[in-house]
Amino acid sequence: MIMNIKVFIKNLLFVCLLLQISLSALAQKKPFEAEIKAFAKSDSIVAPLQGKIVFVGSSSFTKWKDINQYFPGYPIINRGFGGSNLLDVIQYVNETVLKYNPKQVVIYCGENDLASSDTVSPEIVLDRFSILFNLIRKQLGNKSNITFISIKPSISRWRLEAKIVAANTLIANFIEKQTNANFINIHNAMLQGDGSVMKDIFIADNLHMNAKGYAIWQKIIAPSLLVK
Repeated sequence: MIMNIKVFIKNLLFVCLLLQISLSALAQKKPFEAEIKAFAKSDSIVAPLQGKIVFVGSSSFTKWKDINQYFPGYPIINRGFGGSNLLDVIQYVNETVLKYNPKQVVIYCGENDLASSDTVSPEIVLDRFSILFNLIRKQLGNKSNITFISIKPSISRWRLEAKIVAANTLIANFIEKQTNANFINIHNAMLQGDGSVMKDIFIADNLHMNAKGYAIWQKIIAPSLLVK
């Protein structure tokens, strides 16, 4: 009888521990929850019109604060959230893309996927992108153009250059087989004649771009944006 009570108490303590861990996990904030809530708050103040161009992805878009000045006349909604990878964009695709019923979705992401772990291969980046692509297609159909901006080179992540080139090639080949989809190569335009990355187009962290870097992007991206 005493042994049964001890077993019962032991099992009860184990269940309580599991419950505590579960409650703790639920209490933790999801990654980028603050950024997503900020988007929702902004939309509640001034609701964006449907059918615009949504830019979504990581910090190269987040830090492009004056993006509308680079593309005057284009109805752009910038929903980049810094530090995100393709899995994060997949998780928040409803909040950052689908809710706006955009006519065009411009994606810059994948760089942080490769930088997050040596185990993330170009093939994994392609798989993640294809999941995001198909999620958007399933909801919006072929009426919405999907444009992918190639993963950029940078000084601080030059060790990843071979993987970046491989991932870009895989995604370009994937997009070539799709309808109403574009691959925009900004990568090569950021390289010098000897194949090394330009040194004067980044801010002090040698990762994110300055105005000169964004000017390169603007020139290449603009012809692919939809006006109507």
